[in-house]
Amino acid sequence: MTVSTHVLDAAAGRPAAGVRVGLERRTDAGWQSVAAAETDADGRVRELAGATDAGVYRLTFDVEGWSGAHSFYPEVVIVFRIADPGAHHHVPLLLSPFAYSTYRGS
Repeated sequence: MTVSTHVLDAAAGRPAAGVRVGLERRTDAGWQSVAAAETDADGRVRELAGATDAGVYRLTFDVEGWSGAHSFYPEVVIVFRIADPGAHHHVPLLLSPFAYSTYRGS
């Protein structure tokens, strides 16, 4: 299983470079950190995690650190399930000042 993400500034129509992203896995003891990275100039983290197990994961995007202290959404958290550990999972995030959306990409 690999995980990647792509963050787009939908209001400006361009990639969101410099967004800090954390990946965690849910365990019986709580959330365990798996990886952390920052989006590149194209708004991408091409491989946030390499091979790992099936389970429930969450991506946390530090929107406030990227857009400033007055961000309506200081962070965006996306929780998702990986059923096939052999598959690639791409989870994009589209940001605007008062809305965001996500989907399973390819």
